[in-house]
Amino acid sequence: MTHFEKEEDQVHESHPETKEHHEVKEHHEVKEHHKAKEHHHAHKKVEVNSWKIATAVLAVALIIMLALQFMDGSELTKEEAGVQVVQYVNTELLQGQANAKLESVVEEGDLYNVKLTISGQEVNSYITKDGELFFPQGMKTTESLPTADNTAQASAPTPADVVKSDKPVVELFIMSHCPYGTQAEKGILPVANLLGDKIDFELKFVYYAMHGQKELDEQLKQFCIQEEQNAKFNDYLACFLEDGNTERCLTEVGIDTAKMESCVTKTDSQFQVTELFGDKSTWLSGNYPLFNVHKTENEAYGVGGSPTLVINGEQANSARSPAAYLATVCAAFNEAPEECTDSEGVSAETYSPGFGYEVGAATAASCG
Repeated sequence: MTHFEKEEDQVHESHPETKEHHEVKEHHEVKEHHKAKEHHHAHKKVEVNSWKIATAVLAVALIIMLALQFMDGSELTKEEAGVQVVQYVNTELLQGQANAKLESVVEEGDLYNVKLTISGQEVNSYITKDGELFFPQGMKTTESLPTADNTAQASAPTPADVVKSDKPVVELFIMSHCPYGTQAEKGILPVANLLGDKIDFELKFVYYAMHGQKELDEQLKQFCIQEEQNAKFNDYLACFLEDGNTERCLTEVGIDTAKMESCVTKTDSQFQVTELFGDKSTWLSGNYPLFNVHKTENEAYGVGGSPTLVINGEQANSARSPAAYLATVCAAFNEAPEECTDSEGVSAETYSPGFGYEVGAATAASCG
């Protein structure tokens, strides 16, 4: 606080003042006081009017700014809008408690209407075309809101909710250098080894990369090893998950590198992986290079990040320990094999995200 000091009036001895002089002086002081008071009120009025004008100007500027957001040419495509919504819902809202699956994206004025399926329930959401604002639910002003008695709360599916078959098809979508993808791989690999050919297990890749060219290169190698040297793939993957050392693992596992490189060249050409990486105008949202090797499956299942588990054609939820993955996969059998009940060697511990087999805390985080 600023402090002001009053200066004391100095009294100087002078000629005595007359009565008339005092009257004139008092009249002058009263008149000046009224003038000052009137000036104060006028100044206050100007301040109020200035504030109102400034507020109006800001309001108009805000309206113009919001309007320009849809005129700057940076609109998302319907495909990009769908991916962004699925990623946001799964990562920020559901956080592993359930999985959202993309059903459709329809343009509605200045918005995209994005329909999702979560735990078997359809959710009607909206996102602005610039991708900045997301509305998790559209409400019609002509309809009453549901009451607590008739509103079902979406919950994470239990293993019993997994689609069943005689031989479950298990697909895990990851990014090779996503720490949460590698965490999921370390959890599900013991299950794939235990159940063997009693399940149809395949590692697949999210159709965009978030960890640079090294991720694209590694995924091409892993795809080709799995396709052409499948008997060695699980061993190669287990080795790679130790420290991400591709060359060491190719040698240790005995991968036919000439055969692998021939496949890599062919696959790269077919899906234009290197070509698309060099053209940033094709990148998802301008940030993520495409990896279209499994794009068809990505779109069919509504994959929105790494990891995404799909069993018998439907997204499934599971914690990431080997024991949890085993329980989830075993729930997909019409008649579970003995490995599902006699599995003492399957760890209930969760491995840490990233490379290495250290035990870590459970997490539902993902890349994407």
